[in-house]
Amino acid sequence: MRRTRVICGVDEAGRGPLAGPVYAAAVVLNPRRPIDGLADSKQLTPERREVLAEAIRTRAKAWAVASASVEEIDRLNILQASMLAMYRAVRALGVTPDLARVDGNRAPTLACRVETVVGGDALVPAISAASILAKTERDRLLCELHLQYPHYGFDQHKGYGTPLHLRMLQTHGACPEHRRSFAPVRLVCEAVTPVQVALL
Repeated sequence: MRRTRVICGVDEAGRGPLAGPVYAAAVVLNPRRPIDGLADSKQLTPERREVLAEAIRTRAKAWAVASASVEEIDRLNILQASMLAMYRAVRALGVTPDLARVDGNRAPTLACRVETVVGGDALVPAISAASILAKTERDRLLCELHLQYPHYGFDQHKGYGTPLHLRMLQTHGACPEHRRSFAPVRLVCEAVTPVQVALL
C-alpha cells in the first residue's frame, strides 16, 4: 500500500519589528478534519486568528512553533534567524515531512524537499495555518513583554516601528528585547553617552 506523503506548511512572523524574537511555525493539516477560514494571518482580526489557532492546534495532524532570539537576530541577521526559526519548527514537528512548502522565495535547509511559494500564506492552507500559529504565538509574547516593559507599548504595536514605538524608543532608549542590529535601535543606542548610561 502506497504511503501518503506528509506535507507541511511553514511560515514566519516578526521579521520586520524592532523588538522581540522572530517566530516560525510548521503545520501538517489533516484532510479529514478541515478548517474553514484559513488565510494570511495579516488579513485576519486578532480575535479570528485566536479562534483559528485553537482549531489548528486541535485538528492538525502535527504542528510546532519555534523562535530565534533577539541575540541570534543581531548575531546572524534577520534573514538567517528566520531560517533558523523555520528549521527549528519543522524539526519539532515530531514527524519528518516529505515536502515542506515555505512562504516566500527563500527557504531554510531542511531534511526534506522544500518548495517556496510566493504569497503562500494566502494561497496554501497549510502555510496559512503556519502563519496564524506563528503570528498568535509572537503576539502573545509581545503582550507579556508589555508587562515587563510597559512604557514601550508592545501590546499595541507588537514591536513594529510605529510612530508610538519610535517615540518611546527615543524617550526611554532600548530595552534588552530591542534588536540592536536594526537601524532605528542602533541609532538610539549610539546616541546614548557614557554619562547617560551611568544615570540609567
